[in-house]
Formats: sequence, structure tokens, C-alpha cells
Amino acid sequence: MSYNFSNKVQSLKPSAIREILKFTSLPGIIPFAAGNPAPQAFPVETITGILNKIMTERPVDALQYSISEGYTPLRDTLKKYMAEKHNSFNSEADDLIITSGAQQVMDLTAKALCNEGDTVICEEPSFIGSLNAFRSQGLHLSGVPLCDDGIDTEILEEKLKTEKNVRFIYVIPTFQNPSGLTMSLEKRREVYRLACKYDVIILEDNPYSDLRFAGESIPTIKSIDTESRVVYAGSFSKVLSPGIRVGFAISPKEVSSKLVVCKQVSDVHTNITYQMVADIFMNEYDYEEHLTGLKKIYRDKASLMLKHMDKNLSKEITYTAPQGGLFVWCKLPTDVDMLSYCKRAVENSVATVPGNAFIMNESDPCSYFRMNYSTPTDEQIVKGLSILGKLSLR
Repeated sequence: MSYNFSNKVQSLKPSAIREILKFTSLPGIIPFAAGNPAPQAFPVETITGILNKIMTERPVDALQYSISEGYTPLRDTLKKYMAEKHNSFNSEADDLIITSGAQQVMDLTAKALCNEGDTVICEEPSFIGSLNAFRSQGLHLSGVPLCDDGIDTEILEEKLKTEKNVRFIYVIPTFQNPSGLTMSLEKRREVYRLACKYDVIILEDNPYSDLRFAGESIPTIKSIDTESRVVYAGSFSKVLSPGIRVGFAISPKEVSSKLVVCKQVSDVHTNITYQMVADIFMNEYDYEEHLTGLKKIYRDKASLMLKHMDKNLSKEITYTAPQGGLFVWCKLPTDVDMLSYCKRAVENSVATVPGNAFIMNESDPCSYFRMNYSTPTDEQIVKGLSILGKLSLR
């Protein structure tokens, strides 16, 4: 039989980079290419106790259909938390819905705001999952390079002037994936000013900000939103568990109502049992103490990785030292074939992510690769960097 696929699906093709990443799941591979939280970060005993309580006291609520907007107690908890801790919820202008991870916020936002062929301006590099969500809607992606303090706002303004039908600007301002960079407050204000000037929305993806283990916190872009033009994506994936698939979107009320409609035709509602778990965890346990424990885990693992990078890797390989999040962004000399280097690394049982995976056009030259320190064990970090240290660059 001959199958006729949609134009959107036909444009999504596997790449050489994805073929390299297939090796990451093989036994014995050291997973520097992963992006999973550290297993020791999961509050297993606490979640087990909460689940037992829910299934004993409220089994029907946990197993029945629920409303698409999300479990009301959790929504209320998050509204209060985001308003008090991050100044990022305005009860008069905003609403909050629960999503199936932050990834769904990207998909729903694209569906609600964009027509096929519209433009989304993204940081370059940027998170591959979001880029693919936008691509799946047939959107044109226009990349803006990063400076040490975040997106290049001069190029951003040029793009806003020249690109057609720009619907929103997508940014990960804190511990950006993959670069690990944090956008300065000055840059955040300038990005917001430009969004106001050119009348576009900002999609602020912020899954890592509660994992800051060094440096000073910087206000969210949402916290300076006076014109109701920021959609904010948050998640429990990095602070409780990615497997529970609980995220949230804060957006202007008119936008939020459209996100709900899009969600209703996507998955009806997010897993209600784990919404209840998240709410109980935040209200009946010491959530801030939990975050403090996570920060120590990632501070120690990042320090170990950087120590052994400095010890083993060629001085020709440079990197950005993270202040939080899960990743280290590494740069090879421009005369080194990055894809060949990553392929030889995985052939020696060390998986990294080729930088091309995070740019708008994978065929463009790229000298970067991404390393993750949260997933591998400490022993794997030491062993993996010893292996990479013995790998020739050319």
C-alpha cells in the first residue's frame, strides 16, 4: 500500500545527529548526551507515601476524569508560589493551566498563536524539543545568536524588522538549554522592550531556575510583563520527576482560554493523580528544603565534571561553566570536525550531543557539543572524561 502523509509530517526527517544519539541507550554507554535528572534527586519515599495516602483516602478523585485546566488545588498552589517567589503571576491579568510537561506548553502555544508559515524567532542554539514542536506546526524558525549575557538584541531587532509574520519570540533565559547561559536582567528588559515595540508575544521557557546553585537570581521576563504579552512555561520535571509529566503555563487570560481548547483536543487533561501528588508535596512537605537538596546534588556533580574536564580535555576545548541547570556547552576548535568527534566519542562508549541538533539548520557549520552531568554517575563522569581526554581532536 502507498501511504500519503501530511505535508507537516513529510517535512520531519531523521538526521545523522539522531542516528548518533541512538547509541546513547546501548549498554555500557556513558550518558553525557542525556538530559535526565539525577536518580538520587527523586524523592521516592515521599512520593510513595503521598500515593498511598491518595489511593487510600481519595481513589475516585485520582482515577476519574478531571477538568482540562488542571487540578484546582494545584493551580491555586502554583499561582501563589509563582506570585510570591517569582513575582510572575498577576491574578488580574493572568491565568494558569496545568500541562503534560513544559513541552506541551510549546506545542499548545504554537497551535494557538500561529498559522502554518508564520515565523518564530528563537535563540540559536535552542532546545531541540521546542524547535521540533514548532517545526511540526509548519512554522518558519529564525535564529538569533547568543552572547555571553544572552540573546543578541541588535540582531533580534533586525529580525523583528525584516521577518514576516513573527508570532512570538522563544527564549530560555535561565541556564539555557543547551548553552547553560543566563540572560542578564538588562537583556531581559531589552527583549521585553522590543516585544512591546514590535507587538509580539514572548514565550519564556523556564524549567531550570529553581536549580540555581551559584550566582544571584535574576527576575523572570514574566515578572516585568506590564502589557500581558508573556507566556511562561514551568515544569516539575527537573524538581520532582519527569515521569509524572506535570508542567504549567502562565499566560494572559485570553491566551490561556485558547490553550485550554487546544489541550482538550490533545490529551483532555494532564495525569490527575500526579497533579495531586505535586500539590501535596508543595503544601505538606518542605519544598524549599527539597530544592536545597537538589542544588547540592547538581553543584557537586557539575563541579566534578568541570574538574575532570580541566584535568583531561585538551585546552583547545573551551566551555561555559554553569551556575545551575544540567548542562555544559563545549566548543571545539573550528578546524575540528564536530560530528566526527562526537561519532568517535560514542564509538568509544561516551555519548555527547552534537551541537547541530540545537540550531535552526542542522547542515550549518557548528563547533559545539553538549555535555550533561546530572544523568551519569560520579564514576561515569570520571571514566567518561578520561576516555574523552585520550580521544584525538583531529
